[in-house]
Amino acid sequence: MLDETQTHNITEFGASGGDSNEQLQIPEVLPVLPLRDIVIYPFMIVPLFVSRERSIRAVDHALSENRMILLLSQKDLDKEEPTAEDLYTMGTVALVMRMLKLPDGRTRILVQGLARARAEEIAETNGFLSARLTVLHEPPVPEDSLEVEALIRNVRALLEKAANLGKNISPEVMAIAANLDDPGRLADLAASNLELRVEEAQSVLNLVDTLARLRRVNELLNREIEVLTVQQEINTQARADIDRSQREFFLRQQLKAIQAELGEGNELAEEIAQFQKKIAAAGMPPQVEEEVQRQLKKLERMHPDAAETATLRNWLEIMVELPWSKSSKDNLDLAKAARILDEDHYGLEKVKERILEALAVRKLKEKPKGPILCLVGPPGVGKTSLGRSIARALDRKFVRLSLGGLHDEAEIRGHRRTYVGAMPGRIIQALQQAGTNNPLIMLDEIDKVGADFRGDPSSALLEVLDPEQNNSFRDNYLGVPFDLSNVMFMTTANVLDTIQPALRDRMEIIQLSGYTEEEKLEIARRHLLPKQMEENGITPRHLQISRRALAAIINQYTQEAGLRQLEREIGKICRKVARRVAEGRTEMVRVSLKNLHEFLGAPKVQPDEILRRDQIGVATGLAWTAVGGDVLFIEALRVRGKGNLVLTGQLGDVMKESAQAAFSYAKARARELGIPEEDFNQYDLHIHIPEGAIPKDGPSAGITLATAMVSVLSQRPVRRDVAMTGEITLRGNVLPVGGIKEKVLAARRARVATIILPQQNRRDLDEIPKELFTNLRFVFVDNVQQVFREALREKISTATSASPRQAKLPQAAAPSSTDSTPV
Repeated sequence: MLDETQTHNITEFGASGGDSNEQLQIPEVLPVLPLRDIVIYPFMIVPLFVSRERSIRAVDHALSENRMILLLSQKDLDKEEPTAEDLYTMGTVALVMRMLKLPDGRTRILVQGLARARAEEIAETNGFLSARLTVLHEPPVPEDSLEVEALIRNVRALLEKAANLGKNISPEVMAIAANLDDPGRLADLAASNLELRVEEAQSVLNLVDTLARLRRVNELLNREIEVLTVQQEINTQARADIDRSQREFFLRQQLKAIQAELGEGNELAEEIAQFQKKIAAAGMPPQVEEEVQRQLKKLERMHPDAAETATLRNWLEIMVELPWSKSSKDNLDLAKAARILDEDHYGLEKVKERILEALAVRKLKEKPKGPILCLVGPPGVGKTSLGRSIARALDRKFVRLSLGGLHDEAEIRGHRRTYVGAMPGRIIQALQQAGTNNPLIMLDEIDKVGADFRGDPSSALLEVLDPEQNNSFRDNYLGVPFDLSNVMFMTTANVLDTIQPALRDRMEIIQLSGYTEEEKLEIARRHLLPKQMEENGITPRHLQISRRALAAIINQYTQEAGLRQLEREIGKICRKVARRVAEGRTEMVRVSLKNLHEFLGAPKVQPDEILRRDQIGVATGLAWTAVGGDVLFIEALRVRGKGNLVLTGQLGDVMKESAQAAFSYAKARARELGIPEEDFNQYDLHIHIPEGAIPKDGPSAGITLATAMVSVLSQRPVRRDVAMTGEITLRGNVLPVGGIKEKVLAARRARVATIILPQQNRRDLDEIPKELFTNLRFVFVDNVQQVFREALREKISTATSASPRQAKLPQAAAPSSTDSTPV
């Protein structure tokens, strides 16, 4: 049991805080009253509500004895039945001044703090907590201490400043603090009115030393002043914003009244009404119209000067301008469409036929899901202008989108409206520009689309170009689906290799080869010359260019698969004639072969020509490039060495492998080819392809490389008027290659007499105009031995080879199994 006989003496203080001489005897053992969320200091008078059974018993015991009780604060506020470990050991001995039993079973008491005390031992007796305690007396403070005087003044000033900043401190407390000279009581009074957390309030109660307690309270007051200052600034700013909004509201109401008095309408109301009319006329789908109406109501509630208002207004303007239900009527007259295509373009029969087929299907079915057409060909062959002609033949709007260098996915799908400067993607912009929901959109240069950290536009195009998906295309800026199934998409490309495979699978590839000399001549006469004359302001009365002059421009001043350079040269002639007309000389200018150099200068292009004579180790090959066909001379040289193969001329990996395969084949068949086997150990073979600054790659030079190697190793000359193309295997088989039309055009320019092609490329000749076959002989082979029999002459004797200009070269042996087709 706790011993209750020992007592402590303490001077009692009344409610007013004054001193009296009467001494109170504080027992050494007192009942304990746990406190939640409060710390009570000496000389404080505080009402408390007591609801826990143990606490009510402790109060009853205190009232039955000496009315004294020990107040200890809980560490954990949520603890319903605290034990000794849940209570702080430093507390306050208090006197229960009054008690009132409430109807709900709770007890209300009024207590006054008497002195600090430390609980030495806490135990539960008779159903409540009791504690053996030690009363702590404050040490005396020197009366002449300057620090104490400064701290007292500072605490008083901070209390007054806190009250001025809005702290809830009663005037009575301020009056007591102003007249209170006891530093300990002043510190307790200030701490009790700061509304501190339990931990901070307990830290003040724990300090028995008066000077340390005063310093601690001074620190807490300084922090409270800082918090109150920031709070006042926030309240001032908020009040200013509220006042400004209220002032603007009243001004706006007054403006409305003034406008109503003057008969003027509200601009925002007029704008909302205009949007409603445009929405009704746009013919949007129900779900889209619902979203637009929701955003319009939001705009009506927004402040006109808010930053989001302008963004929302721009979105609404785009939404009402889009052609949700507006479409143009297709021209389904096939004869008229064919006539328009023939007027705009000469040749290109395959493409025209495909367009007319698509038009015929559209005539029989309202919304066909046909494939996307992709026109592939070298620059300048008319891919983009062909799309414009197709749109004119169909009576559709035409919009061209250049995708070259595009590397941001948002360019296709649009930006989200949360970004500054957001806008729809190019597809939606094209529809807005066209004004109809069924234009012809030409996606130009689709092979030059890039990709980086901002996404892959090619992947975004998959949804656009897929007829199964684009009926609900969702642009990020719009946030609602748009039907693209009525749009006719066409794409153009120079090469297919760089197009994403999944994207290429969604398109129907139509190859556009380069033009022949006859086609260029006819196009120049029908289209290019009249167009340039019109653009430069001259008429047929001022200029006339002969056919031979046009042919000379094509052969001597241009070297291209397309027509751009040819048009530039014709435009140069027209500008010179336009200058003469502007100077007053109106006589007709006739441009012929004789005076062509006066307008264009010396010829710029040296046409490809075959070798002047048959040579050992030099074979003529045919190559395909992105701008058309070309003639390739492959040189081979035998030098002293150890049988190594040296390749120069900036060759790609595929071409190097073709050369290695041809070299291995020659070594394996050395005896059949008339090559001394010891030469492979005594000589190095150097293969070079001129124009070394130009990268070269591909397998189609395989038989040409093999012919040059066998020629130099067997010392048999290569026929100078034979050109060839084809891939070689280690077994000597000749595989098919591509670009046959371009290669035939290049051979015809070089005046080659015989072209050696793989047997499987025979079918490609059906797509080549028959006028190209003039003076050309085609030889189709499936084994490289046939190539050697056709391209190599017999070995020249030493006496004959010493004077090659006077040597009479024997004819090649007639091929036994070679398929030769003279045309």
